[in-house]
Amino acid sequence: MLERQAVDMAAFNRSIELPFELRLKDFEIAMQDVYDFFFDVNSLFRSKGLPRLEEVLRAANMSGMISDMLTASVANHSRSLCQNQFHNGHPDLIVRGRYANDSTKSGMDGVEIKTTRKKGGAVDTHGAREQWMCVFVYVIDDKTEPAQDRSPTRFTEVYLAHLVEADFRKNDRGPLGTRTATVDKAGGQKMRSNWIYLTK
Repeated sequence: MLERQAVDMAAFNRSIELPFELRLKDFEIAMQDVYDFFFDVNSLFRSKGLPRLEEVLRAANMSGMISDMLTASVANHSRSLCQNQFHNGHPDLIVRGRYANDSTKSGMDGVEIKTTRKKGGAVDTHGAREQWMCVFVYVIDDKTEPAQDRSPTRFTEVYLAHLVEADFRKNDRGPLGTRTATVDKAGGQKMRSNWIYLTK
């Protein structure tokens, strides 16, 4: 029988000050929504003799899907933030009513949501800019055998910090690549000093 993952309530930083009227409860519910989704989908898959969703999706698709789910869930429960209605607009979450039609190509008032499997929360972005960035780190059990005994996917770290352009390292790409920027050492330290959730 599949295990339903639960948020570790003891892993939250109760002393952190959150921007935009965010509450720890917003993050707890968002993470639990993701856990419940994987439990429901993987229960269905198992009943049909199919592998878990984690084994089906490519890494980039998995990360993008989790980011979208977290963004939607935080928006649903946040007191002041909503989803940015501009396709691929930045940031993912914006202050409700601050921009026309809750849509902006590039705004300052809100939070960008990122997910990664990299411990410490270092992530690539499409550009170095001043922003509030929230990074969810998750782990997938892809080693346990037989596969049906694998532990459910879970979050181990969540960070939220205000970063500036100088907190990023710009990455040059070839003529067919897309230029990206990665949170640098100083930016990473800033993120890790503003942790929301930490567990092993």
